Amino acid sequence: MDHAADAHRTDLMTITRFVLNEQSKYPESRGDFTILLNHIVLGCKFVCSSVNKAGLAKLIGLTGEINIQGEEQKKLDVLSNEVFIKALVSSGRTCILVSEEDEDAIIVEPSKRGRCFHLFSALFLMNNCFHYELGLIQCRYCVVFDPLDGSSNIDCGVSIGTIFGIYMVKDDHEPTLADVLQPGKQMVAAGYCMYGSSCTLVLSTGKGVNGFTLDPSLGEFILTHPDIRIPKKGKIYSVNEGNAKNWDGPTAKYVENCKFPKDGSPSKSLRYIGSMVADVHRTLLYGGTFMYPADKKSPSGKLRVLYEVFPMSFLMENAGGQAFTGKQRALDLVPTKIHDRSPIFLGSYDDIEEIKALYAAEGKKE
Repeated sequence: MDHAADAHRTDLMTITRFVLNEQSKYPESRGDFTILLNHIVLGCKFVCSSVNKAGLAKLIGLTGEINIQGEEQKKLDVLSNEVFIKALVSSGRTCILVSEEDEDAIIVEPSKRGRCFHLFSALFLMNNCFHYELGLIQCRYCVVFDPLDGSSNIDCGVSIGTIFGIYMVKDDHEPTLADVLQPGKQMVAAGYCMYGSSCTLVLSTGKGVNGFTLDPSLGEFILTHPDIRIPKKGKIYSVNEGNAKNWDGPTAKYVENCKFPKDGSPSKSLRYIGSMVADVHRTLLYGGTFMYPADKKSPSGKLRVLYEVFPMSFLMENAGGQAFTGKQRALDLVPTKIHDRSPIFLGSYDDIEEIKALYAAEGKKE
């Protein structure tokens, strides 16, 4: 009997164990992020189950209502939004939530915000005795999320997913929009959960990117893609070429270079699913670029900054890639409204360098 093989099979790194191991590296940590993440994971499991049985449960189709983005809401959109709001509020660790499906930010009521007890001490000498002065500060989280990205693909079975980003608030002021209208580089964590042939959750807490796959028999996310690193240069480009007639010069030039490279290298392959989670997941694993540029029809871009551009850019940078808006590093953007939009180019480091060079050259012409 191969006991070593059996031990390997049973010594599974679950996402909870992984995060606890990471938090153990910080003595001041009190486990609040783990609690919050467990509630996000629960929401992902619930939505995954709903997606898998959507046809049987008659969850596919339109509700007949329009969301804040002007898009018709799918039944699963509504359910997913409710699931994540309830999961996040019940964690007792959030103070403000921003969802793609809701016009306004959700301010969590004070009784459900909870406290993160960070102990700090001052060691001093008094009457020849040592004393520790203990103090408390509130540590609450702001979560921005797209509960079901790619929902236009629900009816045809294409992979869809949930995207989320997390900010931390360390004092006891009343939560305001200023707590979430911050540059993406201020996020403490970001991730997505893809519901497809398998259910995969990809997470970064600012130090690397790791992927976990849901084992249905255990009901647990297991580490299957440790330390994801995007290839420095890729062979794939991903863009909606239906918008080509409205592109600016640098975007058109880059796509032309992908098809007809002048250096004698092979042409790049076009792969576009139309579900951001699926397109970005493939880009992370295989390299290349994912693009949703500004154009004449959408001069400010189409993708939302807080809960699409920022989380995916955060993941891409932590995997060794880059994220660029056509003007600046994506994570340096400062949103002014919770549903702001932006162009985005993200992917392999060298490929994004090529796009940046094309925009720089265009700027010199002007």
